[in-house]
Amino acid sequence: MSKKFWSIAWTLLIAIALIGCNNDEEVQGEEVNNPEDEEVNKNLADETDEDEEEEIESELDEETEDNTSENNQASANFDELIQYMEETSEGNATILYENTQSQTHEVDQFSVTLEQYTVVELIDFHTNFAIPFDDETDGGVLIAEYTMTNESDEDLFYMPSLNLSYTGATKAFNNHQYLLPEEEQIPNKLSHSSDYLIEAGETISGYIAYPFGETAFEQALSAGSVMIDVPAPFETQGDVNSTIGQSGSFTLSVNEEGAEREEHNSGFYTDLITAADMGDKELIKADDNIDQVDTLGDVSLMLEGYQFTEFTPNEYEAPRFENFVNGVVLLTVRFEIDNQSEDDLSQRSITSTLHLNDGMQFTINEGMLLDYNYEDVIEAGTTGELLQVYTLDQEQYEKIWSDKTFEIEIGPMRDHEGTDISKGHRVTFTLPQ
Repeated sequence: MSKKFWSIAWTLLIAIALIGCNNDEEVQGEEVNNPEDEEVNKNLADETDEDEEEEIESELDEETEDNTSENNQASANFDELIQYMEETSEGNATILYENTQSQTHEVDQFSVTLEQYTVVELIDFHTNFAIPFDDETDGGVLIAEYTMTNESDEDLFYMPSLNLSYTGATKAFNNHQYLLPEEEQIPNKLSHSSDYLIEAGETISGYIAYPFGETAFEQALSAGSVMIDVPAPFETQGDVNSTIGQSGSFTLSVNEEGAEREEHNSGFYTDLITAADMGDKELIKADDNIDQVDTLGDVSLMLEGYQFTEFTPNEYEAPRFENFVNGVVLLTVRFEIDNQSEDDLSQRSITSTLHLNDGMQFTINEGMLLDYNYEDVIEAGTTGELLQVYTLDQEQYEKIWSDKTFEIEIGPMRDHEGTDISKGHRVTFTLPQ
């Protein structure tokens, strides 16, 4: 055999011996540093890192391509609708804002999803279209895509009265029936002629075009966001007493300023002040991890947290707070209610009292600042959130109350008809400083 062969063989044997020694020494807890091994390991590690980075980059590229494809499809859909709107109205359209982030309101096995929307300026259109635009021929349109999905085993009925409003609006806005193709409109797919029926397992998608006259459009853009009411479905066609679950709402930013405000407001409890964007909140003090528990009969109440905020109402809401000449501080408190009673609990009818200044003064909760409707309940055998809101004079809060004890006396629990099911009993929670 050649010298070259024996040279390679001896090299392999020495390498195997070194690996064995290294393994033995590692078992004994000792480290052996071999510069050549370190260089080999480093190269292998670098190659592995490069492979992992390439794999991650590939996955990100695929995800980006998927998102881009979806966005392009969404854009194409709206482009066709906007082109139809221009041709039909003889107006000129300009896209001002788009949003493809979906929002979903779900009750049991039925859901309403706002898939995407776009805000369009529409000007110089035919006078035939002026009436829904407040008799003006300049304005704007918000086009929204919705999906209703019935995943239950029963046929359900849904009236798509997805009305739009904003701070300062003097009316509710709804669909303009001539701006989009009839076959694309949700109110045509779910109408009296179809009995508003969504069969078991069925999904229905379509669009609504909300028109604004020039004045209203400027107001909506100034507000920065709008709200969409989302009604609940019915088990029996036309029977308002057969609704399933609770109604809801979507908040839609209509420009970048509105998106920034929505991001800011996302950190606050969703009382009506936040949900309806009634003004500016600035956090003073908060605690989200209290978890104090007490019971009223078969109802367990957990005090989860609170937020003290400095509140400045907008020009439309300012008259409601005109008595607070020294400024407004809001205290919003969040409870989790575990309702093991036999009755549904009304979120709107439960009241509480805030004792402040070490018990020397008190104020009751402001029910009108809660984002609860008459039909909103915590059903028997379920858990749900309960918010309570109190308005405080800012000067007194800063000079007298802020460093003293705050106690909340809550109860009794009330059913959907407002009947006391706790026999007058109440429980008290102390807010930790």
